[in-house]
Amino acid sequence: MFIIINKRKSVIGIICILAFAISLYSFEIKSKVITAFNDQECMQILEEIFETRNIALLDADEKKLNNLYDKSTKYGVWAYEHEMKKMKYLHIWSNKQGIKFKDIKTKIKINRIKSKEGGYSINFTASTEYKYEYDNAKNEINMFRIGTYHSLNTMKNEEGWCITKEWYTDPFADSLNLEGIKFNDIKKHILEQGKRDSSNMNERRKKALEYADMFCGAASDEEYGFKYNRKYRNYNPLGGDCANFASQILYEGGSFKKTKAWNYDSKGATKAWVNAHGFKNYMIYSGRASLIAYGDYDKVYKASYKLEPGDFVAYEKKGKVTHISVVTGSDSNGYSLVNCHNTDRYRVPWDLGWSNKKIKFWLVRVHY
Repeated sequence: MFIIINKRKSVIGIICILAFAISLYSFEIKSKVITAFNDQECMQILEEIFETRNIALLDADEKKLNNLYDKSTKYGVWAYEHEMKKMKYLHIWSNKQGIKFKDIKTKIKINRIKSKEGGYSINFTASTEYKYEYDNAKNEINMFRIGTYHSLNTMKNEEGWCITKEWYTDPFADSLNLEGIKFNDIKKHILEQGKRDSSNMNERRKKALEYADMFCGAASDEEYGFKYNRKYRNYNPLGGDCANFASQILYEGGSFKKTKAWNYDSKGATKAWVNAHGFKNYMIYSGRASLIAYGDYDKVYKASYKLEPGDFVAYEKKGKVTHISVVTGSDSNGYSLVNCHNTDRYRVPWDLGWSNKKIKFWLVRVHY
């Protein structure tokens, strides 16, 4: 049997295939160029927005903050009003603390971009570093970082790029009503304190501290990739990951053994492991921890100087603990600092974002 091949048709077919491949390749290259351009432009937009916003927060410059937002939409108005409240809160809190913020800088990692008419919708991670000094210890700089996860819409107007909508879990959201709190005595006490020495802590506390610093997500050192420990499920979408992180610190770092009540495995986590209220109850009632102090800020702030790295603070709203932070050190005036998830914190003053009259604190000693 003979097979006759039409050479002319074969050549045409090959040419068509090559042409399609070339056009597909050209499309891919063009798409990559467009994507790279969008990434670069969006990064520049975000860096400019955050630089302006951080300066406005430092200087309490309402006009500068106002210019960042498109207030022709309700979402733009809401975003602006929230940042105004945050700005006021930071300055009230710093007055209570006897400190002055010296610098605020933000590192940004873009996760996703979607082009919109006249602008972009950008999903990104922000790691913001705050530097401060005490009124009675000029030039002794302290630092903490807060990591946040943002969804932001931006568009260009006559004055430049502005925010039309923004959502993120704000670490200060629970304390935006600090007005009216009397804190002259508090400020005096804080400024009278000095450095604390934690060099004699045992090895288990040291390991817990190392773990807490490494896996505090968007607030951690950049070398750790702003990630949680992927061995564990991230419970933020289900209500919060703070107790899960605290449990990891005690287990992975502090060498506490799992129990039937306090456990995480392939099937999931027990309530004592992953729920903030359950975690606090388990630690105290099991004897693995004991209470240092309980009450509103006025009642416990002096006792907070007893906290050691590896201890924890539980934050109670309306009779229920809703958040857990683990103590990771103290600043130049001995004020206790904490790490946590949702929102991610690295060496942040323990009451920052929580110090209003409606919140009660559990200061808890962990027995390593």
